[in-house]
Amino acid sequence: MKNLPYSAHSPVVFTRRLLSGAVLSAMLAASMPAWAQQQQAPAAAPAATAPAPSASAVVPVGDVSAVPAPTIAAKAWIVMDVNSGQTLAASNPDMKVEPASLTKIMTAYVVFNALDEKRLTLEQTVPVSEHAWRTGGSRMFIEPRKPVTVDELNQGMIVQSGNDASVALAEAVGGSESAFASLMNQEAERLGLKNTHFMNATGLPDPQHMTSTRDLAILSSHLITDHPDFFHYYKQKSYTYNKITQPNRNRLLWADPSVDGMKTGHTDSAGYCLVSTAVRGDRRILVVVVGTDSEATRAEESLKLLNWSFQNFDTVKLFDKSQPGIDVRVWEGTAEIVKLGPPNPVSIAVPRGKAGDLKPVAQRTDPLIAPLAKGQQVGTLQFTLDGKVLRSEPLVVQDAVERAGFFGRMVDTVKRWFE
Repeated sequence: MKNLPYSAHSPVVFTRRLLSGAVLSAMLAASMPAWAQQQQAPAAAPAATAPAPSASAVVPVGDVSAVPAPTIAAKAWIVMDVNSGQTLAASNPDMKVEPASLTKIMTAYVVFNALDEKRLTLEQTVPVSEHAWRTGGSRMFIEPRKPVTVDELNQGMIVQSGNDASVALAEAVGGSESAFASLMNQEAERLGLKNTHFMNATGLPDPQHMTSTRDLAILSSHLITDHPDFFHYYKQKSYTYNKITQPNRNRLLWADPSVDGMKTGHTDSAGYCLVSTAVRGDRRILVVVVGTDSEATRAEESLKLLNWSFQNFDTVKLFDKSQPGIDVRVWEGTAEIVKLGPPNPVSIAVPRGKAGDLKPVAQRTDPLIAPLAKGQQVGTLQFTLDGKVLRSEPLVVQDAVERAGFFGRMVDTVKRWFE
């Protein structure tokens, strides 16, 4: 793998010269730049420059902001730009903490999976076991032998934070709460949650029931994007069941009209916790705070982070399916040019007004020799600002290139001697 630093003379680096002035203007104005196409230039003499930074050097976007994150009165917190998936800022994001009722975000995620897979329906009636009925803590007040639907239980679990509703749903999906907890842990592993382990569907205290704010942010972002048809529950302000009306405990639903979720949590040992999310324009921000000292504090501190994020950052789209990749020379193939680009649409969060200062840097295999399969990774693409890596993406082949015949390969071999 040849390292290709950001340099005006580098043969394959994506430079600001590559992103034309019109593209940079579009970044700032419309956030929809097109990728310029450029064939690999002849190699210049090697420059005495350092290699491009590694993907492990990716930093929170707030590290390059002129406006620091506010001071937050919480044990741990994180703020994420959902459009790009980037962390804007965090404090103790990987500290293991008790999730309390934030656990129910994973409970809902697994239930929503079952609904999408038609293993449950919203109209389906669920039996209420004695175990569910007797579960302590916050309750929906379901009763044995009284019919209750999945839709009603979803509202009881999400709006009212009912532990009894959570257990009833867990038993409907997994057969038992312990079996459902295994499903929760399988999903946690699949989603890459590294500091999370669930022992129950409710968040009632258990020494082995732990997570982190980073894991909660990843999970919550997945619920928003993977299950948009069910996200409406999280902005519901109250729910009445069994003639008992309970309000949503998320005070931000009343304080800020842009807030449309997401979940509160509290135990004596965990403190007051909140996952909140808001949409302003076409941007969605998600905040997780845990371990605050009151309901008012968790709401106030979360709103501080939401406002800071919306006011001081932009999200720009750098690549999507409609935009062509970069033309690069390929040798010994049935085609001379192959297009390279990220495998998925790329958006990136940057401090407001700094989109034009982004420096895309590519590292890739050189030379590229056929055969090349569609989707084959041949390098990485990093976006840097002020010398720090904000995002790293795979650089993949967009169209397959088959190996040329013997004569074609020999011609390219001779050509390469003169490169």
